[in-house]
Amino acid sequence: MSTSTELGEFLRSRRARLQPDDVGLPTYGGRRRVPGMRREELAQLAGVSAGYYTRLEQGQSPNASDAVLDAVARVLRLDEAERAHLYSLARPKPRPRPRTVKPEQVRPGVRLMIESFGDVPALVLGRFVDVLAWNPMAHALLAGHLDFEAPNRPDDRPNFARMVFLDPHTRELYDDWPLKARSTVADLRLIAGQHPGAAALSNLIGELTLGSPEFAKLWAAHTVGDCGGTARTYRHPTVGAMALMTEFMTLPNDEGQRVAVFNAEPGSPSAAALRILADLTATTGASADHLPDRRG
Repeated sequence: MSTSTELGEFLRSRRARLQPDDVGLPTYGGRRRVPGMRREELAQLAGVSAGYYTRLEQGQSPNASDAVLDAVARVLRLDEAERAHLYSLARPKPRPRPRTVKPEQVRPGVRLMIESFGDVPALVLGRFVDVLAWNPMAHALLAGHLDFEAPNRPDDRPNFARMVFLDPHTRELYDDWPLKARSTVADLRLIAGQHPGAAALSNLIGELTLGSPEFAKLWAAHTVGDCGGTARTYRHPTVGAMALMTEFMTLPNDEGQRVAVFNAEPGSPSAAALRILADLTATTGASADHLPDRRG
Protein backbone atom coordinates (compact mmCIF):
# COMPACT_ATOMS: atom_id res chain seq x y z
CA MET A 1 0.00 0.00 0.00
CA SER A 2 1.37 3.44 -0.95
CA THR A 3 2.12 6.09 1.65
CA SER A 4 -0.51 8.41 0.16
CA THR A 5 -3.15 5.70 0.52
CA GLU A 6 -2.05 5.08 4.11
CA LEU A 7 -2.32 8.81 4.83
CA GLY A 8 -5.86 8.99 3.46
CA GLU A 9 -7.01 5.95 5.40
CA PHE A 10 -5.41 7.23 8.59
CA LEU A 11 -7.05 10.66 8.32
CA ARG A 12 -10.44 9.18 7.46
CA SER A 13 -10.24 6.81 10.42
CA ARG A 14 -9.54 9.74 12.73
CA ARG A 15 -12.36 11.85 11.26
CA ALA A 16 -14.75 8.94 11.76
CA ARG A 17 -14.16 8.80 15.50
CA LEU A 18 -15.14 12.47 16.06
CA GLN A 19 -18.68 13.81 15.93
CA PRO A 20 -19.44 17.47 15.14
CA ASP A 21 -20.69 18.14 18.65
CA ASP A 22 -17.36 16.79 20.00
CA VAL A 23 -15.68 19.85 18.51
CA GLY A 24 -18.48 22.35 18.99
CA LEU A 25 -20.06 22.22 15.53
CA PRO A 26 -23.87 22.23 15.08
CA THR A 27 -25.39 19.04 13.65
CA TYR A 28 -28.75 20.47 12.50
CA GLY A 29 -30.34 17.04 12.98
CA GLY A 30 -30.95 14.55 10.22
CA ARG A 31 -28.95 11.52 9.19
CA ARG A 32 -25.36 12.04 8.13
CA ARG A 33 -24.00 10.21 5.11
CA VAL A 34 -20.58 9.59 6.63
CA PRO A 35 -19.56 8.59 10.17
CA GLY A 36 -17.87 11.30 12.15
CA MET A 37 -16.79 14.68 10.84
CA ARG A 38 -17.01 15.70 7.18
CA ARG A 39 -13.94 16.90 5.31
CA GLU A 40 -15.47 20.36 5.01
CA GLU A 41 -16.01 20.56 8.78
CA LEU A 42 -12.46 19.53 9.55
CA ALA A 43 -11.07 21.98 6.99
CA GLN A 44 -13.10 24.80 8.53
CA LEU A 45 -11.75 24.13 12.02
CA ALA A 46 -8.18 23.70 10.74
CA GLY A 47 -8.31 26.97 8.85
CA VAL A 48 -7.71 25.56 5.36
CA SER A 49 -9.89 25.27 2.31
CA ALA A 50 -11.97 22.15 1.79
CA GLY A 51 -10.20 21.57 -1.52
CA TYR A 52 -6.76 21.76 0.10
CA TYR A 53 -7.72 19.33 2.86
CA THR A 54 -9.19 16.94 0.27
CA ARG A 55 -5.89 16.98 -1.62
CA LEU A 56 -4.03 16.34 1.63
CA GLU A 57 -6.23 13.33 2.36
CA GLN A 58 -5.58 12.09 -1.18
CA GLY A 59 -1.82 12.39 -0.73
CA GLN A 60 -1.55 15.23 -3.24
CA SER A 61 -0.04 17.85 -0.92
CA PRO A 62 3.52 16.63 -0.25
CA ASN A 63 4.63 20.11 0.83
CA ALA A 64 2.06 20.61 3.58
CA SER A 65 3.46 23.05 6.12
CA ASP A 66 4.03 22.38 9.80
CA ALA A 67 1.21 24.83 10.54
CA VAL A 68 -1.29 22.89 8.43
CA LEU A 69 -0.30 19.50 9.84
CA ASP A 70 -0.36 20.85 13.38
CA ALA A 71 -3.81 22.34 12.81
CA VAL A 72 -5.16 19.06 11.42
CA ALA A 73 -3.62 17.15 14.33
CA ARG A 74 -5.19 19.59 16.79
CA VAL A 75 -8.68 19.28 15.30
CA LEU A 76 -8.42 15.48 15.14
CA ARG A 77 -7.13 15.40 18.74
CA LEU A 78 -4.14 13.28 17.85
CA ASP A 79 -1.87 12.17 20.65
CA GLU A 80 1.92 12.41 20.41
CA ALA A 81 2.37 9.06 18.66
CA GLU A 82 -0.46 9.74 16.19
CA ARG A 83 0.95 13.19 15.44
CA ALA A 84 4.37 11.66 14.66
CA HIS A 85 2.65 9.09 12.44
CA LEU A 86 0.83 11.86 10.55
CA TYR A 87 4.12 13.60 9.82
CA SER A 88 5.71 10.34 8.68
CA LEU A 89 2.87 9.69 6.23
CA ALA A 90 2.57 13.28 5.00
CA ARG A 91 6.33 13.58 4.46
CA PRO A 92 7.60 10.11 3.60
CA LYS A 93 11.33 9.57 3.38
CA PRO A 94 12.69 8.98 -0.14
CA ARG A 95 12.83 5.28 -0.77
CA PRO A 96 16.40 4.01 -1.00
CA ARG A 97 17.61 2.26 -4.08
CA PRO A 98 16.86 -1.47 -4.07
CA ARG A 99 19.77 -3.31 -2.55
CA THR A 100 20.53 -6.56 -0.88
CA VAL A 101 19.21 -6.28 2.66
CA LYS A 102 21.57 -7.82 5.16
CA PRO A 103 20.11 -9.54 8.22
CA GLU A 104 20.07 -7.34 11.29
CA GLN A 105 22.83 -7.94 13.77
CA VAL A 106 23.26 -7.12 17.43
CA ARG A 107 26.44 -5.34 18.33
CA PRO A 108 28.66 -7.38 20.71
CA GLY A 109 28.46 -4.63 23.32
CA VAL A 110 24.64 -4.73 23.30
CA ARG A 111 24.66 -8.52 23.59
CA LEU A 112 27.03 -8.31 26.56
CA MET A 113 24.78 -5.68 28.14
CA ILE A 114 21.63 -7.83 28.16
CA GLU A 115 23.64 -10.85 29.33
CA SER A 116 25.00 -8.77 32.22
CA PHE A 117 21.44 -8.18 33.49
CA GLY A 118 21.58 -11.64 35.01
CA ASP A 119 18.25 -12.48 36.63
CA VAL A 120 16.47 -9.55 34.95
CA PRO A 121 14.79 -10.59 31.67
CA ALA A 122 16.04 -8.52 28.73
CA LEU A 123 15.95 -8.85 24.95
CA VAL A 124 16.77 -6.91 21.78
CA LEU A 125 14.08 -6.23 19.17
CA GLY A 126 14.94 -5.37 15.57
CA ARG A 127 13.34 -2.59 13.55
CA PHE A 128 10.44 -4.89 12.56
CA VAL A 129 10.19 -6.53 16.03
CA ASP A 130 12.27 -9.59 15.25
CA VAL A 131 13.92 -10.97 18.40
CA LEU A 132 17.62 -10.42 17.69
CA ALA A 133 18.90 -11.59 21.09
CA TRP A 134 17.62 -12.48 24.53
CA ASN A 135 19.17 -13.48 27.80
CA PRO A 136 18.20 -16.79 29.44
CA MET A 137 15.66 -15.11 31.71
CA ALA A 138 13.81 -13.36 28.86
CA HIS A 139 13.72 -16.66 27.00
CA ALA A 140 12.38 -18.48 30.08
CA LEU A 141 9.78 -15.77 30.70
CA LEU A 142 8.45 -15.30 27.17
CA ALA A 143 9.31 -18.26 24.99
CA GLY A 144 10.68 -21.28 26.81
CA HIS A 145 8.98 -23.48 24.18
CA LEU A 146 11.24 -22.03 21.46
CA ASP A 147 14.90 -22.79 20.79
CA PHE A 148 17.12 -20.44 22.78
CA GLU A 149 19.47 -20.13 19.80
CA ALA A 150 16.72 -19.17 17.32
CA PRO A 151 17.50 -15.40 17.37
CA ASN A 152 21.00 -16.20 16.10
CA ARG A 153 19.56 -17.73 12.91
CA PRO A 154 18.26 -14.92 10.64
CA ASP A 155 15.96 -17.29 8.73
CA ASP A 156 14.47 -18.70 11.92
CA ARG A 157 14.23 -15.71 14.22
CA PRO A 158 11.15 -15.32 16.39
CA ASN A 159 9.13 -12.23 15.57
CA PHE A 160 7.26 -10.72 18.48
CA ALA A 161 4.19 -9.69 16.50
CA ARG A 162 3.99 -13.15 14.95
CA MET A 163 4.27 -14.70 18.41
CA VAL A 164 1.48 -12.53 19.82
CA PHE A 165 -1.00 -13.37 17.07
CA LEU A 166 -0.01 -16.81 15.78
CA ASP A 167 1.60 -18.61 18.73
CA PRO A 168 -0.93 -20.11 21.20
CA HIS A 169 1.75 -20.29 23.92
CA THR A 170 2.23 -16.54 23.74
CA ARG A 171 -1.51 -15.88 23.71
CA GLU A 172 -1.88 -17.83 26.96
CA LEU A 173 1.03 -15.95 28.53
CA TYR A 174 -0.72 -12.56 28.64
CA ASP A 175 -3.48 -12.10 31.20
CA ASP A 176 -5.00 -9.36 29.04
CA TRP A 177 -4.15 -10.61 25.57
CA PRO A 178 -6.56 -8.23 23.71
CA LEU A 179 -4.76 -5.23 25.20
CA LYS A 180 -1.36 -6.68 24.28
CA ALA A 181 -2.61 -7.40 20.75
CA ARG A 182 -3.85 -3.84 20.32
CA SER A 183 -0.57 -2.31 21.52
CA THR A 184 1.40 -4.62 19.21
CA VAL A 185 -0.58 -3.47 16.17
CA ALA A 186 -0.31 0.17 17.25
CA ASP A 187 3.47 -0.22 17.43
CA LEU A 188 3.60 -1.86 13.99
CA ARG A 189 1.54 1.00 12.51
CA LEU A 190 4.04 3.51 13.85
CA ILE A 191 6.93 1.48 12.43
CA ALA A 192 5.19 1.15 9.05
CA GLY A 193 4.93 4.93 8.79
CA GLN A 194 8.65 5.24 9.43
CA HIS A 195 9.63 2.56 6.90
CA PRO A 196 7.27 2.93 3.91
CA GLY A 197 7.58 0.19 1.34
CA ALA A 198 9.86 -2.06 3.41
CA ALA A 199 9.41 -5.53 1.91
CA ALA A 200 10.08 -7.44 5.14
CA LEU A 201 7.46 -5.44 7.01
CA SER A 202 4.92 -5.72 4.18
CA ASN A 203 5.40 -9.49 4.14
CA LEU A 204 4.94 -9.68 7.92
CA ILE A 205 1.74 -7.62 7.81
CA GLY A 206 0.40 -9.74 4.97
CA GLU A 207 1.14 -12.95 6.85
CA LEU A 208 -0.55 -11.69 10.01
CA THR A 209 -3.56 -10.35 8.10
CA LEU A 210 -4.14 -13.73 6.46
CA GLY A 211 -3.36 -15.75 9.58
CA SER A 212 -5.23 -13.80 12.24
CA PRO A 213 -8.71 -12.24 11.91
CA GLU A 214 -7.99 -10.30 15.12
CA PHE A 215 -4.91 -8.73 13.57
CA ALA A 216 -6.78 -7.89 10.35
CA LYS A 217 -9.50 -6.08 12.31
CA LEU A 218 -7.06 -4.14 14.46
CA TRP A 219 -4.89 -3.22 11.47
CA ALA A 220 -7.90 -1.84 9.61
CA ALA A 221 -8.65 0.45 12.57
CA HIS A 222 -5.33 2.34 12.05
CA THR A 223 -4.49 2.37 15.76
CA VAL A 224 -1.13 4.06 16.31
CA GLY A 225 1.10 4.20 19.37
CA ASP A 226 4.49 3.28 20.76
CA CYS A 227 5.08 0.61 23.35
CA GLY A 228 6.52 2.93 25.98
CA GLY A 229 6.63 1.72 29.55
CA THR A 230 3.92 -0.81 30.35
CA ALA A 231 2.78 -2.94 33.28
CA ARG A 232 1.28 -6.32 32.43
CA THR A 233 0.31 -9.51 34.20
CA TYR A 234 1.89 -12.67 32.82
CA ARG A 235 0.48 -16.15 33.44
CA HIS A 236 3.68 -18.16 33.33
CA PRO A 237 3.18 -21.92 32.95
CA THR A 238 5.77 -22.70 35.66
CA VAL A 239 5.73 -19.95 38.29
CA GLY A 240 2.21 -18.57 37.84
CA ALA A 241 1.03 -14.97 37.68
CA MET A 242 3.56 -12.14 37.67
CA ALA A 243 2.94 -8.41 37.38
CA LEU A 244 5.94 -7.04 35.51
CA MET A 245 6.90 -3.59 34.26
CA THR A 246 8.48 -3.35 30.82
CA GLU A 247 10.74 -0.51 29.73
CA PHE A 248 11.93 -0.02 26.16
CA MET A 249 15.20 1.70 25.35
CA THR A 250 15.97 2.78 21.80
CA LEU A 251 19.54 2.11 20.72
CA PRO A 252 20.69 5.37 19.09
CA ASN A 253 23.48 3.74 17.08
CA ASP A 254 21.35 0.87 15.73
CA GLU A 255 18.49 2.01 13.49
CA GLY A 256 15.17 0.91 14.92
CA GLN A 257 16.59 -1.54 17.47
CA ARG A 258 15.23 -1.49 21.03
CA VAL A 259 16.09 -3.20 24.29
CA ALA A 260 13.16 -4.41 26.40
CA VAL A 261 13.72 -5.01 30.11
CA PHE A 262 11.22 -6.68 32.48
CA ASN A 263 11.16 -5.97 36.22
CA ALA A 264 8.94 -6.73 39.21
CA GLU A 265 8.22 -4.45 42.17
CA PRO A 266 10.88 -5.24 44.82
CA GLY A 267 9.54 -7.38 47.64
CA SER A 268 6.35 -8.27 45.78
CA PRO A 269 5.00 -11.79 45.11
CA SER A 270 5.88 -11.19 41.47
CA ALA A 271 9.51 -10.54 42.43
CA ALA A 272 9.50 -13.81 44.38
CA ALA A 273 8.06 -15.66 41.37
CA LEU A 274 10.71 -14.11 39.12
CA ARG A 275 13.37 -15.28 41.57
CA ILE A 276 12.00 -18.84 41.42
CA LEU A 277 12.07 -18.68 37.61
CA ALA A 278 15.69 -17.51 37.76
CA ASP A 279 16.63 -20.42 40.03
CA LEU A 280 14.87 -22.93 37.75
CA THR A 281 16.50 -21.43 34.67
CA ALA A 282 19.95 -21.62 36.26
CA THR A 283 19.31 -25.27 37.11
CA THR A 284 18.06 -26.30 33.67
CA GLY A 285 20.42 -24.13 31.61
CA ALA A 286 19.69 -21.53 28.97
CA SER A 287 16.89 -23.56 27.42
CA ALA A 288 13.81 -23.44 29.62
CA ASP A 289 11.70 -25.82 27.58
CA HIS A 290 12.10 -28.48 30.26
CA LEU A 291 10.62 -26.39 33.04
CA PRO A 292 7.56 -28.03 34.56
CA ASP A 293 4.13 -26.74 33.54
CA ARG A 294 2.27 -26.11 36.80
CA ARG A 295 -0.89 -24.58 35.41
CA GLY A 296 -4.14 -26.18 36.36
